[in-house]
Amino acid sequence: MSETAKRSTVYLDPELHRALRIKAIHNRRSMSDIVNDAVREALREDQEDLAAFEERADEAAISYEELLKNLRAHGKI
Repeated sequence: MSETAKRSTVYLDPELHRALRIKAIHNRRSMSDIVNDAVREALREDQEDLAAFEERADEAAISYEELLKNLRAHGKI
């Protein structure tokens, strides 16, 4: 963890806390490092999702009903 790390209070479900503690011991890493990595990954996935939405912004939208109609017409449902 860097010198500029910020302290934060996070309330975990007891089962998640136990699992995190065991994982940290098993992997010889701190719980903070594991949580930081998980948050980074979640934010990276959000960034990828937003980029995908932006790439498809100009695509025509269809209604749910039209989607079902198309799936049925092509024997998918």
